[in-house]
Amino acid sequence: MKHRKIVLILVFLFSACFPLLAQDEKEKASTQQIDDFSLSGFGDKGKKSWDLAGKSADIRDEVVKLKEVKGNHYAENDNINLTADKGDFNKKSGVVHLQDNVVITTSGGAKLTTDSLDWDRKQQIVSTLDKVNLDRGDMNLTGVGAKGQTALNQVVLEKDVRLDIAPVDKQTNKKEKIAITCEGPLDVDYEKNIAIFNNNVKVEKSDLTIYSDKMNVYFSPKDQKGSAGKETGIISSSIDKIVAQGNVRIIRGENISYSQEAVYSALTKKITLTGRPQIVIYQTENLNATFGN
Repeated sequence: MKHRKIVLILVFLFSACFPLLAQDEKEKASTQQIDDFSLSGFGDKGKKSWDLAGKSADIRDEVVKLKEVKGNHYAENDNINLTADKGDFNKKSGVVHLQDNVVITTSGGAKLTTDSLDWDRKQQIVSTLDKVNLDRGDMNLTGVGAKGQTALNQVVLEKDVRLDIAPVDKQTNKKEKIAITCEGPLDVDYEKNIAIFNNNVKVEKSDLTIYSDKMNVYFSPKDQKGSAGKETGIISSSIDKIVAQGNVRIIRGENISYSQEAVYSALTKKITLTGRPQIVIYQTENLNATFGN
């Protein structure tokens, strides 16, 4: 009887382990490991539209796991390069998840860095929940959570937004530092040369500080040739005007003004206040401001 119990226990243990062993063998059989992996996509006229490569890859049923990832998207006026330490390519959805030291660079001069990123090849959209840094020459933009076009022409930053720029003063011809912060979201359209800040917006310049609920910042465009040799309107760091809306407060020296809307012109350095404007003057100076209804 004792021997029979021992035999039954051994049979039970073997039966319990066999499915696990079989599943492990099945996973090994369905996984292929290769040293170099590359994949390309082509457009209507047979022109390459994107490619993806990895130094090594584990090819599974639905996902290709890559190391040292390099991807490219070939647009009409701009080429985009994406790199990361590792990534997953979903063969069914076409989405590439990039992880660790993710960098996007464009031939138009933009560079985005983050810890992780999803690249939707079909929709040509990139998104992340992590902190991002977007650099364009004299403009540096940071925030947490982002979504936009792969070419980075249109980007939305979700929260904790900060923009640092160093435009050239049109009167003195010298660079001045400007910092704009908000709780978010921030919607930037580089093709239309506008950035829309939302919730607790603050602008800091050497000569004034502006607070508001919402703010539209209009930049002066500059012409630049894309990779195809065509003229593309690329946003510059030079501010054309600032439109602040909702609970506007402007501090200029010891003077404070209040209104529901304020328009600041970078060319004339003139501020126009509308919507129950009020001003508190602590000393005599030329404010160069006008008031509306």
